[in-house]
Amino acid sequence: MTKDLAYYLRLPYRVELCEDAIEGGYTVSIPELPGCLSCGETVEEAVANIREAKADWLAAAIEDGCTIPEPTRTEDYSGQFKLRLPKSLHKKLAEHAKREGISLNQYCVYLLSEQNAVRTS
Repeated sequence: MTKDLAYYLRLPYRVELCEDAIEGGYTVSIPELPGCLSCGETVEEAVANIREAKADWLAAAIEDGCTIPEPTRTEDYSGQFKLRLPKSLHKKLAEHAKREGISLNQYCVYLLSEQNAVRTS
């Protein structure tokens, strides 16, 4: 299969949308395509603008012969990683998990999820 513009436009790239509390409107980007971003006064306008910016970014990359990154897939990750931490922190986390009546693993996933939600909102 030839990887032309149509091929890349069909790929499910992740889009990030951020409200600009200071200037108003929204900024939108595609993290896997460095520098591919746009903005709009409304969510709808920002999304429409990033579609156009994506097409322009991809067309320029193809024309310049640049390597175009493809979207990362959830299937590429196992959901597991090893983490080393101080014994004192391990103890505190285990105690909190026990008080909540859940496993240490579940408690850590909860904490990471909560922190990730705060950072992405």
